[in-house]
Parts: sequence; C-alpha cells; structure tokens
Amino acid sequence: MSNLNTTAGRPPAPAKIKLPRVNGRYLWPLLGLFLLLAVNLAITPEFFRIEIQDGRLYGSLIDVLNRSAPVALLAIGMTLVIATGGIDLSVGATMAIAGAVCANLIVGGVDSIFLVVAAGLAAGLMAGAVNGGLVSYMGIQPIVATLILMVAGRGIAQLINAGQIVTFQSEAFAFIGTGTLLGLPFPIVLVLIVFALVQLLMRKTALGLFVESVGCNAGASYYLGINQRAVKIVAYCIAGICAALAGMISAADIQGSDANNAGLWLELDAILAVVIGGASLMGGRFSIPLSIVGVLVIQCLGTTIIMSGLPAKFNLLIKAVVVIFVLLLQSPLFQQQMGALFARFQKRTNTEAKV
Repeated sequence: MSNLNTTAGRPPAPAKIKLPRVNGRYLWPLLGLFLLLAVNLAITPEFFRIEIQDGRLYGSLIDVLNRSAPVALLAIGMTLVIATGGIDLSVGATMAIAGAVCANLIVGGVDSIFLVVAAGLAAGLMAGAVNGGLVSYMGIQPIVATLILMVAGRGIAQLINAGQIVTFQSEAFAFIGTGTLLGLPFPIVLVLIVFALVQLLMRKTALGLFVESVGCNAGASYYLGINQRAVKIVAYCIAGICAALAGMISAADIQGSDANNAGLWLELDAILAVVIGGASLMGGRFSIPLSIVGVLVIQCLGTTIIMSGLPAKFNLLIKAVVVIFVLLLQSPLFQQQMGALFARFQKRTNTEAKV
C-alpha cells in the first residue's frame, strides 16, 4: 500500500521523446550537397539570390537546376536499369538519335510539335527495347549489350543527319529547352513531371517491388512467378524514353542536332549520380530521389569549381577527388574502419588523461 501511495503521490514521469533516426543512405548524399551549397555561398554570397524578370526566375541556383535537367532525366532511367542488376551505356547515343529524329522532322516540314515529340519518344523507346531484348532474351551482359548501341547509336544519328549538324527554327520545339512554365525553366518542370510519374509507378504499384526483386535475386524471382524478362525490358524502355526527353532538351536548347556531341559522356554522370545516391551496382536497392540528389551534387560541384576561379585544367581532378570522398563516406566498410579508429584514439586519450 505504501508503495502504491508513494507512487500515486509522485508526478507522472515525463514521456520519452523518440527522435527519428536518420537513414545513412539519405544522410551522406544530402550532407555532401549541403557542403557544396555552403561552399558556393561562401565564394559567392549572391548564390542563393533569385530574381524574377519577365515572369521567369533567374539566379545561380535556378541555373544549376536547369543545367542538370538532362542528366537528371538520364539518372531517373538509369536508376531503374541499375536496380535490375544491369547498366545502360547507350543513353548518350539515344539522346543523339532522338535529337536527330526531331530535328530532321522539323526541317522536313512537319509542323505538328506533338508528332515530332512522339517520334523522338518512339526512337528512345525502340532503343530501350533493343537493349532490353539483348539483355533479357539474348542473355548478353548489360555492359556489352548497351556498349553496342553506344557505338552504333551515334552512327545511326550521323546517318539520320547525313553527317551534318542539322539546325532548325521552331519556337514550339525550342520551348522544350528554353521555355518557361510557372516561372521556372521548362526543363526543370519536365524533370519534376517525369520524376513524379516514375516515382509513383515504382512506389505505388507492384512494378517497383518486381524491379528490386529481380535485381536482388533473379532466380528466386522466377520461382515466385515474376517475369524477369518483362521487368528488365520495361526498365530499359523507361531509360530509353528518359534519354529521348534529355536529347530533345539538348536539341531544343541549341535548335540543332549534333550527332557527335549530343549527350557525349553524360551516361557516366548519370551512373555516378545513381551511385552517389546509394544504389547498389549489384542491383536491388534503389532510390530515385537520392539519384536526383546525386545529380545536384555533380552539378553543384562543377559550379563550385567554376566560381572558385581555379584553372580549368584542375576541374576533372578536383571533381574526381570530391566524388571519391563522398563515396567513401557512404561505404559501410569505411565507416566501420573510421569508427574503430576513432574509438582507439578516444581510448588512448582517456588512458593518458588518467595517467
């Protein structure tokens, strides 16, 4: 009874507040992006300054988002391909093909912008279907299958352009690369639309679970009744469509199609963005939002190097060093080794303090 009375007389114990745990997958990419933004702010105090002119937002931050749009589209599709355990080296060539198709249709007198865009998307869809078919039905390794189209794709684009740089004049098509919608450059809006659609498709339908399942263990997925071939083809087709959109942005921006340089080496930036986002190159785990963060890290890094005034010859070297540092921070083995080193240093410090 006394215990009950004593307990009853005490004020109620305060409720314990459980702080949400931050997932390391999200922590390190976001931390890397935050540090780059902070460096940009220190170098250029006007970095976050945004102005409105003629109904459009202007500023360094808007410019970073706008310039990263093509790579962001590539990274969205690349995320799904890597999640299935594959890789797509041909997205840059697919950009060139889609830009060449659209440019030649406009030069040929096609006035319907919808028909031009549909033709560009169809070219990207066909490229994705070819890659997916070679990987899933022919059993060719993804890096080899997509390397074929990486080489042949630029040849196809050059054949479409007859070996020339095709220029055109079309305000409707140029809107894709230079237009404004709701105060934002249209490429940014396009990325947001594609991101929302693919994210809903992956997280609100069973397709996302199928993609992760095939990437984790294709054999087990087969015995569970999942058509791994169809899943891989869908992933490569989405990547092809995203690459076609990126190619149309690039072509619309310069109002021309350059088969040699359109999307050149952007596939590497897309793969790097997905890796920075924490996706496993072995397949399975993926996150489209983190892939977009990886794209922003790459673009902010390039902007930081330019704004710092460093000579251009150091750009690639600095970019490689920073990217390696970000990847090391994400490595569980590196985190474990650093934790053990810190614990050893702390133990030695405590021992010396006692002495």
